[in-house]
Order: sequence, then structure tokens, then C-alpha cells
Amino acid sequence: MEKRKMALCTPIPEDKLAFIKEQCDITICGELKHGKGNVTEEMTREECMGNELVVLGDEYAGADTIKAWADAGMKFLGVAKGTPATVDYDAIADAGLELSYTPGRNRVAVAEFTIGLMIAAARKMTLSAAGLMKGEHTSEACDIYDVPDVKNVTFGPLDEKHPFVDYGIGFELYGKKLGIAGYGAIGREVAVRAKAFGMEILAYDPFLDPEKIKADGAVPADLDTMLAESDIVSIHLPVIPSTKATVNKDWFSKMKKTAILVNTARAYVVDQKDLIEALENGDIGGAAIDVYWKEPVPVNHPLLKMRNVVCTPHMAGLTTDVDGWSGKMMGDEVIAYLKGEPRKFLWKLRK
Repeated sequence: MEKRKMALCTPIPEDKLAFIKEQCDITICGELKHGKGNVTEEMTREECMGNELVVLGDEYAGADTIKAWADAGMKFLGVAKGTPATVDYDAIADAGLELSYTPGRNRVAVAEFTIGLMIAAARKMTLSAAGLMKGEHTSEACDIYDVPDVKNVTFGPLDEKHPFVDYGIGFELYGKKLGIAGYGAIGREVAVRAKAFGMEILAYDPFLDPEKIKADGAVPADLDTMLAESDIVSIHLPVIPSTKATVNKDWFSKMKKTAILVNTARAYVVDQKDLIEALENGDIGGAAIDVYWKEPVPVNHPLLKMRNVVCTPHMAGLTTDVDGWSGKMMGDEVIAYLKGEPRKFLWKLRK
């Protein structure tokens, strides 16, 4: 039996790859060959050309690339991402193909990071940690091992020189309301963890059966209620045309002035100018941001200078475990295709 041809750009675990290798001649391409961030679309197009199966990771494939691959005999396309926004959906549909992806592959990673951002923003952790490292609220150099015999060691009187006054003292998550915009795989994981902190969950997702939200102990809420009552609003919306800049001044005007916005989804869904103005004007209390409209984030971006904002460089979705999860899921998709069985994880190409 002549083997099928497969272009592989992302890791698949050996237990899955063993069967695939029996069926396919595999060519290592893209970032799996050249390393993360070292691949252009033109490189990917050329390396993957002429394969029946193409499995991508973070590589881009626009309409021209998809059409070229389909014309050259591509029958299976997979993208090992939670949201396969790096490929052209219309071109895939026009070619009569389906798109396998890996929903929820990094749901635990993002959920844990989101909780971390919530705590960091609520308790002023990054602001105070950075300040201390810069020498703020420190005393003169001394012999650090010559420790005075004082049981109740403190930073001194609560005056204008105290870190509590400078940075603020923050609030506890316990007993607070967390609004989750988009109750998909990641939103649900955040909700489950936040409940362990004693938070009440208000979940806004007009496309999800409210009973599924209630099953997790969360409360289904309309948008206005979620925004008005939440102490923290965490964004987990998908990147589709209808969500572009949907988190805007209308949202911020309905939120508590003390509320914190957390975004570990995509900057695409947030109106940049409206967010900056809301933070500058005190329309909301603060934000914790892991994703930006241009990355790396420009050094002059206003968010980087705001004391009420926690900024991290797009780290939520990647851990040493994520490739294992996505590889397992994508491996199952490839095996199902090779066996002629229905695939489990198919992206809806036409919204």
C-alpha cells in the first residue's frame, strides 16, 4: 500500500504518531522544523505543498496558500490551536474541506494564569513587587544578618511613606462577583477555580444552554447584569467578526468604577482607545492584560505606565504541558481521518 503524504508542523505524541507513521510519509515543516517565530507564510506554503494531510501549529495560511494546497491535493487540514485564527476559513470552505482544531488545549493553562492575574490586580502584587525591586519603600544598606530582636516586624507607621498608602491595599476575591464573558472551555475552567476562592460567578454567553452554566454552580446572566454586578470581569470571547472591539465604552460605562477587567483572550475583542480612556478617566478600577493589539507591545503603550494595570507579555496560553494536550487531540483527529471515521473537533467555518 502506498503511503499518504503528510506535512507536520506541530508535535504529536509518539503513541499517536506510531499509527500515523504506518499510514503516512511524514515531512517535518514549519515551526517544528525551524523553531517558534522563525517561519513565514511563504515558507510554510512551500514546505507543505503537495501533501494530502497538513497539520499546522502557529503557522499562517491565507486564502492563496489554502487554495494552492487544495489544488495540489490537500484533503485534511488541522490547526493545533484553541482558536484556529491563523487560517482563512472561507478558503477552506470554498475548497470543500473541513478544519480540525484543538479546542480547550490550553484551557487549564489560561484559567490558572487568569486567576493569577485576578489576584495580582486585586492585591496590587505586580505594582508593589516592581516598586520594591526598584528600591521603593526600602531602608538604607546594612548588615542584613544583624537582625533586631523585634517580634512584630512592620514597614512602619501608616503614613504617606507606607507601601499600603502608595500602592493601595486591594481587596479579597472571597465573596466577590466574577463576570465571565464567554463560557466556553476556558471560561468554565476559570469559573470552577474562582468558586474555590469563594467567588460568585455570573456567566454571560447567549449561545450556551443556561442549564450547562447552572450545572457548574454559576449563574447565567444577561450582559447588562453581568457588567453591573461584577467586581471582576474576565474576557473569554472568541475571535470572530461579531466580537471585534465588542468590549468598548458601552461595556465600561455599565461596570462598577471599582471593577477590574481581565483579558487573556485576544486584544481583537477590546476597543483599545475606549479601554485606555476608561482606565485614565476612572470609569473602571483597573485591568490585567496579557494580550495586545500589536505584539510585542510597543514600548510607548500607555498601559505599560498605568499603576492600575497589570501587564504580562502574552504568557497565559503556553506551559510545558500545552503541546502535549494539543498534540494528543490533533493526533486523534488525524487518526480518525486516516481510518475514515468522524472527526471530533471540527471548526465551524461559516459563522
